[in-house]
Amino acid sequence: MDDTIRFVGLDVHKRRTVVAIADSGRDGEVRQYGAVETERSAIAKLAGKLARGGKTLRFCYEAGPCGYSMHRWLTGLGHECEVVAPSLIPRRPGERVRTDRRDAVKLARLHRAGELTAVWVPDPAHEAMRDVVRARAVAVSAVRRARQQLSGFLLRHDRIYSRKAWTGAHRRWLAELKFEHAAQRVVLEDYIDAVGAAERRRDGLTEQIRELLPRWSLAPIVEAVQALRGVAAIAAIIIVAELGDPRRFDNPRQLMAYLGLVPSEASSGEKVYRGGITKAGNRSARRALVEAAWTYRFPARRSRHLLARCQAASPAIQAIAWKAQLRLSSKYRKLVGRGKLATVAVTAVARELIGFIWAIARELPAIPPEPVPGCGATNKVTTQRQLATLTG
Repeated sequence: MDDTIRFVGLDVHKRRTVVAIADSGRDGEVRQYGAVETERSAIAKLAGKLARGGKTLRFCYEAGPCGYSMHRWLTGLGHECEVVAPSLIPRRPGERVRTDRRDAVKLARLHRAGELTAVWVPDPAHEAMRDVVRARAVAVSAVRRARQQLSGFLLRHDRIYSRKAWTGAHRRWLAELKFEHAAQRVVLEDYIDAVGAAERRRDGLTEQIRELLPRWSLAPIVEAVQALRGVAAIAAIIIVAELGDPRRFDNPRQLMAYLGLVPSEASSGEKVYRGGITKAGNRSARRALVEAAWTYRFPARRSRHLLARCQAASPAIQAIAWKAQLRLSSKYRKLVGRGKLATVAVTAVARELIGFIWAIARELPAIPPEPVPGCGATNKVTTQRQLATLTG
């Protein structure tokens, strides 16, 4: 190994970052360096000190709540930096003591050994789009929670609506409800107002996402995958925002494994055991895929809404989408016919659906990466291996 390379492990926190160094070479020393403030000027000063003597620096730190700012600072300075998947860091069975110093030393040592798995780092524009998509997901949860609280209050007081909830008729029924006590009327109005506020927040964020979509570099992929049944605008945006460009995966099997849609396995010797799906990777994208997969319970057909979404797609993409309908609808019926639960069959359909999304993305021209503001030419430091690894 080149003895000019210095591996630097960072344990990053809001106010301070603990640093450890592993010099290259089999007998290279691994030592704690100290702690610095977690802010741009302090990190730049640290990198300058560690690079003295012509050392090439390779930084790493765990993905966490501090995001990708550290990665962008260091790559902007011309150094290599990997954001590491915390769940894939090797751990000793008897390891019971964890401190910031030990974590930094461990990162530096494992980084030198090549035992760490880097996550994919989105560019700032992609991260911004993903932030607004996740904000909408929080708003959707708030709507569900507010509705449940109102329904629970009404159930306690024997106010039961026997038809489909949250339609125009249901809302008129809510507005006409009467309670004997003034305190209960206050509670009812407060719950109704909370539902309305949550719905307005959700709808506002949905509209903002639609307005921002045309300026997003991955908008062509979002538009193309809407040719698939069950993948309308919001579902397509969620999947692409969480995954990034699906073409960074070498084959669809990698994408299926990333989303945790492949069976878990515990086999040894002649015994083979496969259990439920691993549920690894991005939960939001997996949930959106499973929801889309439920539409394949029905026979393949081109509805009016689906035809409208397919108009702008190329003939090749439309052919892939129709092939997906035929295959996935048939797969669902076969699995259910063999006695599988509907949820199991839908999960299997979702696994293959992401493969068709990958195939559709491959039909589109390459999308150039967006430059990171302030990094200039140093943005090229990101390696091809990092771009091909799994997302965080």
